[in-house]
Amino acid sequence: MTAQIEKWIDSIDNITRETIDVFITLSVEKMHLKPNAETWSIAENFEHLITINRTYFPIFEKLKHGSFQGAFISKFPYFSNLFGNLIFKSVSDGGKKKAKTFPLWEPKVTKGDATLLERFQNHQEELKKWIIELEPFFEKKTIIHSPANKLIVYSLEKAIDIIVAHEQRHLDQAKKLL
Repeated sequence: MTAQIEKWIDSIDNITRETIDVFITLSVEKMHLKPNAETWSIAENFEHLITINRTYFPIFEKLKHGSFQGAFISKFPYFSNLFGNLIFKSVSDGGKKKAKTFPLWEPKVTKGDATLLERFQNHQEELKKWIIELEPFFEKKTIIHSPANKLIVYSLEKAIDIIVAHEQRHLDQAKKLL
């Protein structure tokens, strides 16, 4: 396993551990409490992460089975670098700038769901397994597209950077709701 993969796995483990440590004692009601109509609840923050990360899994599956077809635009490194860096910067800004998510990634939370933290923890394990399985594609500098738009392309490595930074962003947002 490469040092970069180990770094991602460590980051995911830290995010998972901190999530459980901070929120495990909260009641279901507090997890679902929305401070106002425009702000997501703690539960919505984590449901959003599960939702968005899972939209990458079909792409990962296609890579693994050799059936992934990249967009024509992915042949131009300028675009994959541009989009990857822009998205990474937007999710790793410490939450300074709010951004509206694509409808595809809106959290769909069931009120009273007491399984969220367990589902998040299981999801994190699945994400780590994918990262380990994708090691050969990191080495090949594989370019993928966003699950939301095939014209938004970036490297697979940058995708994982984005996922991890995005998770940290939403963990921080959820902690601010305490």
